[in-house]
Amino acid sequence: MMCFHGNFDPYTQTMKQLRTLKKTNFIKSILSASLLSVILTGCGGNSDAPISLTLLHINDHHSRLDEETTTLKLPNAAGVTKSVTMPMGGFARIAAAISEESLNDFNVIKLHAGDALTGDLYFTQSEGEADAIAMNTVCFDAMTFGNHEFDTGDAGLSKFIGFLNKDTKKCQTSLLSSNVSTSSTSAISGKFQPFTTVIRGGQKIGIVGVTISQKTKNASRPDATTLFSDEVISTQNAIDTLTLQGVNKIIVMSHVGYEFDVTKLATKLRGVDVIVGGDSHTLLGPDSMKSFGLTPEGPYPTKLTDLNGQPVCVVQAWQYSYVVGKLKVVFDSNGNVSSCNGSPMVLVGDSFKEGSTTATTADASAYKKALTDSGVFRITTPLVETITALKPFSDAKVALGSVLVGKSSENLCLRRVPGIGAKSDVTRSSLGDTCNKDSGVIARGGDIQQLVAQAFLLQGQTFGGADIALQNAGGVRIDIAAGDITVGKVYTLLPFKNVLVRISMTGQQVKDTVEDGIDSMLGNNGGTGSGAYPYTAGLRFDVDITKAKGLRASNFEIQSNGQWVSFDVSKNYKVITNDFTAGGGDNYLTLKGIDKSLKENTFLDYADSFLQYVKKNPVLSKPATDIYSTKSYRE
Repeated sequence: MMCFHGNFDPYTQTMKQLRTLKKTNFIKSILSASLLSVILTGCGGNSDAPISLTLLHINDHHSRLDEETTTLKLPNAAGVTKSVTMPMGGFARIAAAISEESLNDFNVIKLHAGDALTGDLYFTQSEGEADAIAMNTVCFDAMTFGNHEFDTGDAGLSKFIGFLNKDTKKCQTSLLSSNVSTSSTSAISGKFQPFTTVIRGGQKIGIVGVTISQKTKNASRPDATTLFSDEVISTQNAIDTLTLQGVNKIIVMSHVGYEFDVTKLATKLRGVDVIVGGDSHTLLGPDSMKSFGLTPEGPYPTKLTDLNGQPVCVVQAWQYSYVVGKLKVVFDSNGNVSSCNGSPMVLVGDSFKEGSTTATTADASAYKKALTDSGVFRITTPLVETITALKPFSDAKVALGSVLVGKSSENLCLRRVPGIGAKSDVTRSSLGDTCNKDSGVIARGGDIQQLVAQAFLLQGQTFGGADIALQNAGGVRIDIAAGDITVGKVYTLLPFKNVLVRISMTGQQVKDTVEDGIDSMLGNNGGTGSGAYPYTAGLRFDVDITKAKGLRASNFEIQSNGQWVSFDVSKNYKVITNDFTAGGGDNYLTLKGIDKSLKENTFLDYADSFLQYVKKNPVLSKPATDIYSTKSYRE
């Protein structure tokens, strides 16, 4: 047997002509049976034996390493459906589930489809070290870069790679992205590849990575010399290269979002067998999940065909250490998918509460049975190894809550609605009359709500651009009294699991959104009350609640180059807001009705956005009078 190296290969021209026809019957029946097959086999190519693989995969855990809670609808011992709260997720459950499932299956491949970083104090505190240590209790075969891996530049990503592959004898994860290229001076140069191969059942399996391009360039902080190429072209090039090497079973790990996976990658590529996705935080699974209170966006797996008409299986595993996806793929002797089946495994604990009351033994047994019988929930005990490995970081995270990050030179008052009338909701301030009788608060509303909106605008401008920020009054929970500001106080101020969403809107839609917030504050048309009142940054207006909807907000102005100018309802603007209001929460119906293609989830934690604002402005004070979004308020 002779394997050709260097520039001499008599089959190169033939392969170039056929590279875009991978997996057609012609290649399989002619080339595989020809001398080329002999050459490829002798040079490390795959055999033609059918093979079954088990893919265990996660994505978008975003430094959310601790378990959280969820409330599901479950039948009790009497058959009555109850709202039941239980533990969910946590990376120690991820590690336990993958470890246990790996013992029960052959030919397991463990994959992470990106966005391990950013979104929790674990990242703020350790710059990715806690994530890397948790991931190494799983030991993933490969990970593709998500856009948030670049949030602290190439240098920050290099630091994470160093943490992840610190002990290569114990564990080494291949870092992949086929459409990322760097200069030789980049900190990540030489530390990732477009693709890799793993051996399972004596056969080579190709794994290709791809990272969302425009979003990473515009909403993260890669080095200026780090480039992101077209996702489809780059992925196809990587597949073609693997094909030329005789690899005929190919998994694409994509961090480009479910819709892109389905409409662009799966159907526009040749030679792709499986797409393991991320970025869009998509829950896939059977419609039966809806009866538990979850909303899957498509089947797991989603079955499509590639440009050659061959089967492609698309999967994704939701978010935040909640789910491990388990996909079984069977390949035939030609390297094509003959079947793919599986399920998301939603990881939960087995302690149940109904409100504040612990479930009875009988009801707990019924709840466990319902979860087990569902086929999608997995009652999982956290892996002790992961808990132990994370303990120094979890202890540091608790301690971080008391860390001083800034000061307030004066009281920053909480007030949902300006004025002194029934709608002004003066009972929420912990500082009493100090804030309730403050003339500025009465005239313009809460100081702290306004500062939160300013923080959102700055974060939006830093990551991808923003013209206007919007925050609903009720999403801000406490006053900030004059004195120290700790990390814990920031997360008490903004305690919800919200992230920032960027929306492309017309000026008229912006005006209508402000009107929605005021109308909802007044309790009209299903309105939610004072918590809906709109606070904006970069935009200001007068309010007169005595008028009809559509006329209550007037004299709109937008900030441009530090100056206030007339607002143009015919222009397009980028608006940054939290995902609650972006989805229509607090009866923001205009936002709810905007097409999802115009909404970009940045997955930036909203509390962390204020934390970063405080770090940039370590001594806070009330905003200048002309900054407040409510210029005047008539009751």
